[in-house]
Amino acid sequence: MKVLIGGYTKNTSKGIYELGLKGNGENARLGKAKLIINVAGPTYFQKDGDLLFAINNAGNKGGIKSFKLTDQKYHEVDKYLTPGASPAYVGIDRKKKLLYTANYHTAVLSVFRYSGDGKLTLLDTVKHIAENLGPRPEQMDGPHPHFFDETPAGNLVSCDLGNDSVDFYHLSNDKLEHLASYKNESGFGTRHIVFSKDGNYFYVVGELSSKINVVKFDEESWSFESIATYSTIPNSFTGHNGAAAIRISGDDKFIYVSNRGNDSLTVFEINKDHTLKHVQRVSAFGKFPRDFNWDPDEKYVVAANQTSNNATLYLRNAKDGSLTPIQKNIAVPEGTRVIFTK
Repeated sequence: MKVLIGGYTKNTSKGIYELGLKGNGENARLGKAKLIINVAGPTYFQKDGDLLFAINNAGNKGGIKSFKLTDQKYHEVDKYLTPGASPAYVGIDRKKKLLYTANYHTAVLSVFRYSGDGKLTLLDTVKHIAENLGPRPEQMDGPHPHFFDETPAGNLVSCDLGNDSVDFYHLSNDKLEHLASYKNESGFGTRHIVFSKDGNYFYVVGELSSKINVVKFDEESWSFESIATYSTIPNSFTGHNGAAAIRISGDDKFIYVSNRGNDSLTVFEINKDHTLKHVQRVSAFGKFPRDFNWDPDEKYVVAANQTSNNATLYLRNAKDGSLTPIQKNIAVPEGTRVIFTK
């Protein structure tokens, strides 16, 4: 098994790095990071077999690039760049061969189709407008969509940090149609979202508030009911924090969130009524953990620390959700995205 980590390329990073994972259980270890794709600013990326789709910051332009693994090397296949900043997120539907990008700076959501060879075709875009901007300095300059991906029923959902909103769309005849919006509390800083398996609840994390909002919803009537909200950081923490990635375990029993500032991963257990119970807050053993991810069996977790240029490997307990660090200070530059692969 291997781990791919990419991120900013402002200092020493050159693109996307590969780290081999060897051993088992507490003896598992990640090897030395090896550059496999030289690309500027791959702060988020997705894989589909031998294809890899990465965000690309190309100076005064930004967008996505596609790469294909051939003869054990990744080769650039296609790119789609537009003037301005690059997107912050790229989602994927491997069955439909669709990609979804959210651009934090330009407020544009885009849908692409890709071929089996990685060729990209833009299908449609929508641009968010300032509808209900929050009071924080990061919100006052406009809408900031930070996430765009699919819902359990196959619709699309975006998280807008500027508008404190979760917006739902439907893609029909390659065109986006807005369906509904859910408003988080003012100043929440809506960033990323995960859904329960039954599709009746979602858990949305607020970057600026460092909170998780549990919401019951109906994807047919578009009714929403806020169930509860929980802090991802301790009450005693007074420094600046930005909550980042959120993940839900495959058995629907645990929620995980990364904290940049408190520099930790917070673990919650999901109760039967979908309220949350705090389980653990474990150090990231580095600074600014923007992303973390697990292997297909959810046995190992890797967190990438962007500003301290290192990663941490954890062993995950599936019964109680807890994380045990088994390898620290793994050198990898400016990491903001983590993927396990074969």
